Amino acid sequence: MRNILEIEKQLLPDLMDILKKRYTILHQIMLSDVVGRRTLAASLNMTERVLRAETDLLKAQGLIEIENVGMRISEAGSILLEQLEPIVKDLFGLSNLEEKIRKVYGLRKVVVVPGDSESSPLAKRELGRAGAKALLSVMSNDRIVAVTGGSTLAEVAEQLTPPSNVSLKGSWFVPARGGLGESLEIQANTIVSTMAKHVGAQYRLLHVPDLLSEDAYQSLVQDPNILEMINMIRGAQIIIHGIGDAMEMARRRKLDSETVRELQEEGALSESYGYYFNEQGVVVHRMLTLGLRLEDIKNAEVVIGIAGGKSKAKAIQSVLRFGHEHILVTDEAAAIDIVKNI
Repeated sequence: MRNILEIEKQLLPDLMDILKKRYTILHQIMLSDVVGRRTLAASLNMTERVLRAETDLLKAQGLIEIENVGMRISEAGSILLEQLEPIVKDLFGLSNLEEKIRKVYGLRKVVVVPGDSESSPLAKRELGRAGAKALLSVMSNDRIVAVTGGSTLAEVAEQLTPPSNVSLKGSWFVPARGGLGESLEIQANTIVSTMAKHVGAQYRLLHVPDLLSEDAYQSLVQDPNILEMINMIRGAQIIIHGIGDAMEMARRRKLDSETVRELQEEGALSESYGYYFNEQGVVVHRMLTLGLRLEDIKNAEVVIGIAGGKSKAKAIQSVLRFGHEHILVTDEAAAIDIVKNI
């Protein structure tokens, strides 16, 4: 029996266009919390007159609320968006992208959100929301979750909400490695504390730099408190991490010119959890860090990679070829490029 959605696409193409448009409007309002008509029209590249007609209809259906400060989604609207998600994924072609990537790289699950998170703050927020949902789907009350830093993981932390069906009081969030000396908001320690507070779990912090000299490393591992923390990190059952461009991460880590040259010669494309990977997913360089080691990643029950943006496609593929990811959360822009290069 042919898929009902495919039949509707052929017989009622105008209806599909209307569904796409209204879903997009409702979805953007949800991501914005509260948004004015003019701002929303500009972000959707739509005239205010056309948008007004659509939002008046959505209000009449009880899906949004319109106040002096702007529009916000109603509870009924949130429920409808949740119900529409699988249908809309088919409609936008996202399910097809998810399945192709999942099969090629042998992943348990792939989630692709609409848009390009590099150019759209709302797409970045949706990427964070999808990452939060993926993390909660694999959590239980006795897990240790190791978390890396970065702006995408910070967005995941902001989107986490307490699960309704299970208590996470016995779970722990820990940073996967030390700090990079960047903005406090995107440091692993900050993200860990935010995640734990949002879901009612516990957390521990690691107050050491990510990049260590051999002497500093040997000194720190002698400290009983540091050693206890390292063992906790390396025993994490769940790892959630970002994926960075190799040269961008080398710059952020302020690596010396000789190391940067070596990375370029080795064909380093991506960086995750302190390791640099080439196009084939082979580790070409590792940082001396107190955090996760490759064996810890290989032994973890669930590894969730989250990254988006067209420019990240090759970096994402390189980490997928490493072969130890279980769940990938990405965006449409990256997914399209990944599928092109499969």
